[in-house]
Amino acid sequence: MTEVQESRQVSRPVGELMRRWREQRGYSQLALATRAEISARHLSFLETGRSKPSRDMVLRLGRHLDLALREQNQLLLAAGYAPAYTDSPLDVAEMLPVRAALRQILTGHEPFPALVVDRNWNIVLSNSGFQFFAEGAAPELLQPPVNALRLALHPDGMQPRIVNFPDWRAQLLMRLQRRVELTAEPGLARLYQELIAYPAGGEPTRPPRTDQADLTLPLRLRYRDTELSLICTIATFGMPLDVTVAELAVEAFLPTDEATGELLKRLHTAAPTGSDPAGAA
Repeated sequence: MTEVQESRQVSRPVGELMRRWREQRGYSQLALATRAEISARHLSFLETGRSKPSRDMVLRLGRHLDLALREQNQLLLAAGYAPAYTDSPLDVAEMLPVRAALRQILTGHEPFPALVVDRNWNIVLSNSGFQFFAEGAAPELLQPPVNALRLALHPDGMQPRIVNFPDWRAQLLMRLQRRVELTAEPGLARLYQELIAYPAGGEPTRPPRTDQADLTLPLRLRYRDTELSLICTIATFGMPLDVTVAELAVEAFLPTDEATGELLKRLHTAAPTGSDPAGAA
């Protein structure tokens, strides 16, 4: 979300924002009031502006609406309170322990590919194994910030090399659509519209899973005259108190068979150091 969009979001009355999020989540006033252990009448007064919510009430409703930390901060600002959670750039001194932890995770995962993405799926860190994904991609797709979804689905990116592209595409688009629904983020909605306009490459052979990460769906990727098979795992920080940290995810790929693992180990041993186009750890 841009600064202008965030400003417009915050300028709305807090009651209007609460109502919008409640309706987007599909809750009636009674359902949300029951979850938050308040009366439906009180919630109605908050949404119409007849009552001003306390800081604790804003946070309580934000949690029961399953809002991310960024959206909880926006509710607090709209209600006239200071944000509850910091929002620190990843390159400031206070975030050095976070960066060090991420580097350790990425380096420890080598020779297999791993990357850290932000809320928009822009790659903020990656390990040397990422070069395996970037090989053959158009240079413009590798200009920072590299968007992992755009790189995967663009016809000039990884798309021609993904053997099971229709299924992999359906899984990625499902994850992005879910994020759009949860955050109402205009930037993510635009990214979704861009990605669905790319060639689909055929119909999926099975419907995408409804959870965030389908460990049963391998990424089958051509590498020269070999087909490799990888599964993706996703990790996030537990109980983060910073918006940036809460929005980071580590996407790590593991081989599903011995041949894939052995090839990636050989490539890692033979590769020159210091040439990661996405920002190596």
